[in-house]
Amino acid sequence: MENSKKLYRSRTDRKIGGVCGGLAQYFNIDPTLVRLLFVLGVIFVGGGLLAYLIMLIVVPEEPL
Repeated sequence: MENSKKLYRSRTDRKIGGVCGGLAQYFNIDPTLVRLLFVLGVIFVGGGLLAYLIMLIVVPEEPL
């Protein structure tokens, strides 16, 4: 049986919508690093905010 990881928005490690916390759990990295990458994406690329909003809508919240 295959044990596949699933991406969820975090219920416990959230500042706004749990997207960065969920990505950090999925990739097993520090959530602060993910938040920093999103902020840098907003400042330098401009797509960080759009990516965050899309993930906020598309990625389901972590089950209880």
